[in-house]
Amino acid sequence: MLIRPSALQRILLSALVLVGASQPALAYIGPGAGMAAAGSVLVLLGTFLLAFGIIMIWPIKAVFKLVTSMGKSKAKVKRVIVIGLDGLDPGLAQKYMDEGRMPNFKKLAEKGHFSPLATACPSISPVAWSTYATGVDASRHNIYDFLTRDPCSYLPVLSSSEVGTTPRSINLGFAKIPFGSKAFYRFLQKSQPFWKLLGANNVWSSIIRVPITFPPQKFKNGTLLSGMCVPDIQGTQGSFAFYSTKKATGGIQFGGQNYTVTLKGGVIESKLTGPPGADGNRMKVDFKLELDEAKREGTFTIGDESYTVGYREYTPWMRVPFKGVTGIVRLYLHRWEGDDVGIYATPINIDPDSPAMPISHPFVYSIYLAKLFGPYSTLGLAEDTWALNERVVDEEAFLKQAWLIFEERKTMLWDVIAKTKKGFATVVFDTTDRISHMFYRYLDPTHPANEGKDTEIHKNVIPELYGKMDDFIAEVQEKIGDDPDTILMVISDHGFTNFRRGVNLNTWLKEEGYLVLKEGHETSGNYLAQVDWEKTKAFTLGLTGIFINRKGREAQGIVSKEEMPGLCAELKAKLEKLTDPGEDNKSVVKEAFITREIHSGPYADAAPDLLIGYHRGFRHSWDCATGAVAAETFSNNTKSWSGDHCVDPRLVPGVFWCNRKVPAESPELIDMAPTMLDLFGCDIPAYMQGKPLFNPNAKTGAKAGSKESN
Repeated sequence: MLIRPSALQRILLSALVLVGASQPALAYIGPGAGMAAAGSVLVLLGTFLLAFGIIMIWPIKAVFKLVTSMGKSKAKVKRVIVIGLDGLDPGLAQKYMDEGRMPNFKKLAEKGHFSPLATACPSISPVAWSTYATGVDASRHNIYDFLTRDPCSYLPVLSSSEVGTTPRSINLGFAKIPFGSKAFYRFLQKSQPFWKLLGANNVWSSIIRVPITFPPQKFKNGTLLSGMCVPDIQGTQGSFAFYSTKKATGGIQFGGQNYTVTLKGGVIESKLTGPPGADGNRMKVDFKLELDEAKREGTFTIGDESYTVGYREYTPWMRVPFKGVTGIVRLYLHRWEGDDVGIYATPINIDPDSPAMPISHPFVYSIYLAKLFGPYSTLGLAEDTWALNERVVDEEAFLKQAWLIFEERKTMLWDVIAKTKKGFATVVFDTTDRISHMFYRYLDPTHPANEGKDTEIHKNVIPELYGKMDDFIAEVQEKIGDDPDTILMVISDHGFTNFRRGVNLNTWLKEEGYLVLKEGHETSGNYLAQVDWEKTKAFTLGLTGIFINRKGREAQGIVSKEEMPGLCAELKAKLEKLTDPGEDNKSVVKEAFITREIHSGPYADAAPDLLIGYHRGFRHSWDCATGAVAAETFSNNTKSWSGDHCVDPRLVPGVFWCNRKVPAESPELIDMAPTMLDLFGCDIPAYMQGKPLFNPNAKTGAKAGSKESN
């Protein structure tokens, strides 16, 4: 599925992409015409009865499997629990442990283990978490970024999944009669997650919101709730809406929808926008806000639900009943000064109690959780970083949203811990990553993003974030107790660093003569729109690397197989000499990795041919990530998104705590999968590249030198 500009910058922000906010939700058949066509009363009734029955028997079935299966493996432990705190940084963690902000983590380190955890190459979440799941590098699991380019069109496509529809028909022999369409969901990550291997060995796994698990893959003996890349009800990676009594001035450009509304007698009425209906037009649902000036409260009504909240408070999740499909939304009275009112609506999430498409394994697992705990966020990129980047909401609104989502995830963790008495459980929390991205500027008083924004009120948000994670881990330890047969690990996929300056490598490639624009063009908009492919040797799209315009791979490739080694070496040498005159001629690129020299797997051929390992402070610029060719190579990063990790992976390792001593030296994320298999007495497949951390001298199938060069 091709990606349009309106979404690409929003997803690249958290690091990118499914479908443009303005593009119809043809990405999946759930909402829209296909859903409406398929949603007959009998089908819905049958599905409900089946789901209800499965929900009722699922806990019994789960307990039965736990009791009967665990003895069949040669497990060294009874239970392993892995808490994923996305983006937690080992340098900051050490600093805050030393300052006394993290006493519980410090005790955990003294009792067991604490160290950096080498991340993946490239050091970006979809790559890193895929490596965590599979125990192999990107050239073997096929994920190098949030997106890649379609070699036929040079347009961006999502790396991890493909979703869409195919026509259906009845074959009568002499004719085919079309009737509607059928949805398909294709998972593009290769290799296989270790929990699938555990399940095949009768070890139970509970997998909650691990990134790059959408669409959910079936496996034996376990449950899974999908994480990163689950779309919203519109089929995008998160399209918020903002309703204002002031006419829009053009501030919102990407990832959101802006509406002008009228306040009459203390009441605002408008509509929430959903996916296309049977007629192809986007479906709408009415909502109303009634303001009570005396109490400084507002009552929101959608359908038959009404909630009264205070000024600058979120509503609970409210169901949005589109025809044939239901979503959920939170509303927030963001601005209220007399007749000047602004309402923020989160992206409308897929309703986990009535999912329009598979978001869990088994399908009813999301329903089961909703029945237990009520509605919860399902959007893969749940914290709305783009709304803050566009200054539609402020830091206060963003933080409130982030912590609401954290509490939802924590409730799921408590359920998993209580019900996984034996086996493996992992829950990934995104809050640490999202807050680090959006508040990193507060750690640098000279950051370009500070101009015109608060620098005092929220200056302690990141230290407080680490302190809250310390309180949280104390709660986890209390829930687990002193069970000697339970191993607790806390990990992150990568760390963090400053992002002060954006680098448009397409502009640099143009200046160096490797990228050529069509005659009459000095710059180009999104998606390399004006590139002359018959003269272009190299280009970039996304956040991680440079593609060579290769013959036989790209549709209009001009670089031959024989020319490749020399061209890659030439680009590498020049990039590693690149300096930024706007930052006192600092070196920009620590190392440009030639992909084939560090990765030998079968999918390296489709990857970027060079992976860019930036120095601290630098990253692909926003316009570079969307395939633009700008007027200047370097620019200040003035977005609230002020910290990042798309740099040289050696600069941003993750964290690793464990309640046991770990004998292996220099743990890596790639070691996690073989470690889990080893702990539960399962054979480690020959293709896995990591080592079992508690048995580092064990023989595995990984060849020497096959691990990530990071």
